[in-house]
Amino acid sequence: MNDYRFSGRVALVTGGSSGIGGAIASRLSASGARVASLDLSATAPDGVLPLTGDVTRSADIDAAVVRVASELGPIDVLVCAAGIGGDSLRTADVTDDEWRRVFAVNCDGVFYCNRAVVPTMVERGYGRIVNIASIAGKEGNPMAAAYSASKAAVIGMTKAIGKDLAETGVLVNCVAPAVIETPILAQLSEEHVGYMISKIPMGRMGTTDEVANLVLWLASEDCSFSTGATFDISGGRATF
Repeated sequence: MNDYRFSGRVALVTGGSSGIGGAIASRLSASGARVASLDLSATAPDGVLPLTGDVTRSADIDAAVVRVASELGPIDVLVCAAGIGGDSLRTADVTDDEWRRVFAVNCDGVFYCNRAVVPTMVERGYGRIVNIASIAGKEGNPMAAAYSASKAAVIGMTKAIGKDLAETGVLVNCVAPAVIETPILAQLSEEHVGYMISKIPMGRMGTTDEVANLVLWLASEDCSFSTGATFDISGGRATF
């Protein structure tokens, strides 16, 4: 059931055309928010404004923020869900280009988005930012040095930005999912996916709706005394 806790709020979700981002964008819209999705794809869930752009280019992000403000209003909620898994490679086989490709999306893109929305949020005295990290950023996964390191960077970045803004009314948190059933799994080998599932005490992958449920709380006014924090959604895998 919809509680409309986001009535009157404006949200921008990166990676909102599918997967975790798509589920979050849909739930925000169903809960009363005016929502835009920034993605390489021109598609978006019903009721969500589709914006096409590349999070690795700060100019694309800045343009999207301006457009959202013009068409929907100032951004109250940012969810950074755009990400890639990278190739499943042994560390010695990771090329310079592959390392930079993964970091450009998973780390640089998150920073650019956070930076772009902060000034207006601080000026208005309210904002909620939720960055999607990964349990791999805490524990590291074999065959995934670039991915694990980039998600660890998201966790560290979230802690720093959350503390920077702690007295402004803008709260910044991140979510660390274990393996979730999304299209990103197609980028990974069966060995890699099997390893991740084997680490989950519940013995299954999570769903995008389960992640969206957690993100919506973090993006709401109900979240009022948490910032710079990492919230696990790992089926029991997380140990710290």
